[in-house]
Amino acid sequence: MAHKFIDNYKEKGARKRLVELLRKKGIEDENVLASIGKVPRHYFFDETFWNQAYKDIAFPIGEGQTISQPYTVAYQTELLHIRKGDKVLEIGTGCGYQCCVLVDLGAEVYTIERQEKLYQRTKQVLPHIGYKAHFFCGDGSKGIAKHAPYQKIIVTAGAPFVPEDLLKQLSIGGILVIPVGDEKSQQMVTVLKVSETDYEKIVLDTFRFVPLVGDKAW
Repeated sequence: MAHKFIDNYKEKGARKRLVELLRKKGIEDENVLASIGKVPRHYFFDETFWNQAYKDIAFPIGEGQTISQPYTVAYQTELLHIRKGDKVLEIGTGCGYQCCVLVDLGAEVYTIERQEKLYQRTKQVLPHIGYKAHFFCGDGSKGIAKHAPYQKIIVTAGAPFVPEDLLKQLSIGGILVIPVGDEKSQQMVTVLKVSETDYEKIVLDTFRFVPLVGDKAW
């Protein structure tokens, strides 16, 4: 994949239009919208496909994975209620776009990807374009226990259930956002950890993600 890191008026204008579209579709958190308007999504596309970068669509990135639809990124991020300094675990780094949005919001991100090629590419690209995170390669369905607890956990792949390991790694008062369902469609679920044994769960809208693969998932 040939990537260029050039961000001109054309791309910045396209991001402004994307932000307005997301606002019309119901995204209300102005901080999230500001980050979507700031992170150059076209950096994660081959230059040949830059004309697709600011459409509200998912797009293949190789290794059977996709860069999520901007609306989906904004929707999940809004549910997390990110505060500056939050320690966030991201399951499914992919190309790193969602990670950049979280970092731009001020989160300290621990992100894990099972695909070696995506992991190697992303851990090199993100620092190069100014977004620093902690990168790991492995089974995201197990989380990253050695760095727990996390104030927020976001899962960017569809799971058959909420993995118990992730609940254990969530701090009290923390929020987990995860799409749960079958391999064709999932409902977005938010889980608030009230105590070590008590959780509040809210089931929201329907989405379609690539499957979460691992010992604690598919």
